[in-house]
Amino acid sequence: MKIYDLQTPALLVDAGDLQHNLGVMAEALPDTRLRPHVKAHKTTRLAARQAVLGHRTFTCATIREVEGMAGAGLGDDLLLANEVLDASRLGRVVARGARVTLAVDSDATVEAAAAGGVGEVVVDVNVGLPRCGCPPEDAGRLAELARARGLMVRGVMGYEGHVVGLEDRTKRAEMTEDCMRLLLDAHGDVGGDVVSAGGTGTYDVNTWANEIQAGSYALMDTAYAKLDLPFRNALTLLGTVISVNPAGWAVADCGLKALGMDHGNPSLTDGGVVWFCSDEHVTFSAKDGSPGYLTGQRVRLVPAHIDPTVAYHETMHLVDGEDVLESWPVDLRGW
Repeated sequence: MKIYDLQTPALLVDAGDLQHNLGVMAEALPDTRLRPHVKAHKTTRLAARQAVLGHRTFTCATIREVEGMAGAGLGDDLLLANEVLDASRLGRVVARGARVTLAVDSDATVEAAAAGGVGEVVVDVNVGLPRCGCPPEDAGRLAELARARGLMVRGVMGYEGHVVGLEDRTKRAEMTEDCMRLLLDAHGDVGGDVVSAGGTGTYDVNTWANEIQAGSYALMDTAYAKLDLPFRNALTLLGTVISVNPAGWAVADCGLKALGMDHGNPSLTDGGVVWFCSDEHVTFSAKDGSPGYLTGQRVRLVPAHIDPTVAYHETMHLVDGEDVLESWPVDLRGW
């Protein structure tokens, strides 16, 4: 099959660029130094390739991801790095033989882990991002509560999500250190072997955590590409030009329902200029402002944010040039 045979919009993954990205990360953070975050690609076939390169511990964002990874034989050590108030589905995954660790940041989430049959937790610590995580000074108390409820406390996690996208590397490194000092202080109170943190943007500057939860590195997007990281944009969205207006623009069939837009517009790989996206359309022109395109022509766009883009699609296609090598189900979608 050729890419021109695919129904558009379609996700394409360049096989060479993907292998480059996985190899670079495997060398930088071998074995358990990396706990790949599957929320970025939501594909067990891709996770299996990460496992072949030595990364067999994984981070998940949803219960569905945990279930899917375990079902695919990738359940050696799964961390659900989000709080839940009903852990019963996770308990069933554990009962089937997978190892599942759950993030907790409150009395209620500790109780949910215990009631749901999840025997292992990490204390999620707020290190500056206004999202989940307990205050660092409360981490020790939560760990003791968890142990009193019969849970094993493996350690701590904290996500410097407000830092990972900073384009100034020096500032990114300095702020990462500030965040990790908070996490290490909490770890002193909590105990355990795990200090889990980080993402693609801080994978090489976060030297304090003993496992890094990077995920986007495998496929990349334009937001992370601004950081001059050694990873390539492996994923593009294939669209078809469905309308060309002589006044100076063209329209393709891949809009808001095919692209994550929270980090901005996608970029055309041929250097064209994206004007805006609407529900099913992206409007763009050539650099000189002319339409520059023909009806029926295929175009490729690099999304600004991988995670939500992938979640819109049921399949991604591994390609080499114009050849489709394999088609992988995006089987970790949903909740």
